[in-house]
Amino acid sequence: MTTARFDVTLHPLPDGAVAGPQLTDPWGTWPTIVLPKAAAGLVMAGDFDMALERLAKLDRLYVEPDGSFVWVGPGGEERWQVDGNAYERQGRVLNVEVKGACPEDVLDVFLAVWGWPGEPLAVQLVRAGVFVDVPTFRRHATARGGPA
Repeated sequence: MTTARFDVTLHPLPDGAVAGPQLTDPWGTWPTIVLPKAAAGLVMAGDFDMALERLAKLDRLYVEPDGSFVWVGPGGEERWQVDGNAYERQGRVLNVEVKGACPEDVLDVFLAVWGWPGEPLAVQLVRAGVFVDVPTFRRHATARGGPA
């Protein structure tokens, strides 16, 4: 099992995103994307309250009506935790700040709550201050996490 480790913000991926400069960090070299200036303030297609309902249905996940959440693994050697906050604008998901570590398959379940893979997402690597697409994010997160 591979662990994903991350500190990111999820955003909608707008049309017009272009390739950016590569990011080199301790885990490798990664392609980045640059979002158009008009993307600021764009919201995801998903309804905010419905996304929180999907979160609340996940085992061992606690979510507050304001969008804050914490999701933990079963404990013991399988212990993991993902926590963050979803923000809304006009009833839609504006972005999701999330950090933690979890198995790769759990990360995919989390991303699906926000519409992925049906809705393209841009993922901001918070510490690096750059955006990447979801496949790059997943590779980066597993490179950071390594084998469990």
